[in-house]
Amino acid sequence: MAVDDDLCGGHGVCTTLCPAIFVFEDAGYARVQLEQVPDEHEAAVREAEIRCPTRAIQIR
Repeated sequence: MAVDDDLCGGHGVCTTLCPAIFVFEDAGYARVQLEQVPDEHEAAVREAEIRCPTRAIQIR
């Protein structure tokens, strides 16, 4: 899973929906803070992918 730096607009949808996985970098863009998503966060990560206004989240 990754956040595409070129697409991220810093809207914060992902960090709001799943703060255990997504955090803001100093530049104001989101990044993934864990290599693997724990099962209990999988639904929130998928919701963040769907709701991202710029479609910057790619789940592999």
